[in-house]
Amino acid sequence: MFLENTVNHKEQFGWIEVICGSMFSGKTEELIRRLKRAQFAKQRVEIFKPAVDVRYDDEMVVSHDSNEIRSTPVPAAANIRILADGCDVIGIDEAQFFDDEIVAVCNDLANQGIRVICAGLDMDFKGNPFGPMPALMATAEYVTKVHAVCTRTGNLANYSFRKAKSDDLVLLGENDEYEPLSRAAFYKAMLKEKIKDIEVDSEEVASKPKDRK
Repeated sequence: MFLENTVNHKEQFGWIEVICGSMFSGKTEELIRRLKRAQFAKQRVEIFKPAVDVRYDDEMVVSHDSNEIRSTPVPAAANIRILADGCDVIGIDEAQFFDDEIVAVCNDLANQGIRVICAGLDMDFKGNPFGPMPALMATAEYVTKVHAVCTRTGNLANYSFRKAKSDDLVLLGENDEYEPLSRAAFYKAMLKEKIKDIEVDSEEVASKPKDRK
């Protein structure tokens, strides 16, 4: 359960909130909602995103539902520590794309009394923990896991299946490149891909000319 109120108001420490899930699960939507509430309360808010994320806009953080909030693109996590001075609330989108220092940065900011809200994919397209997200989730006070709807079964989806033919870990994309899948659908889709690869390898071996003695 997510609670924003603290009991001991004399305590000067902040905290970390992590919003995680698959593609199309509403992570950025929830991040924007929390940040706009803080802005409405006249709190000093700054939002950061990795400079590599230019899908919708160079500076704006934009959700799949076209909600947006102005942000500062940064090339590395260390930049956030410098630019966060004087803030009450810090928002970080696409946290999985940052280097491992993002974990230390978030904890340092929380120790300075800042509320830190991170959103990111918890698993990559292969179903493995994504970058610094596991460590962020482990050190956070609050973790919210949101889900998409599986495009093949209609069940809750927590996997991001990559339809595009690429093995790059970082591949920015939308509906053409990814689809959210449930565990069962993801398992079947990955098994199908493995079978395809085996068939292709078999065809390549069969097409090679045999050495004549």
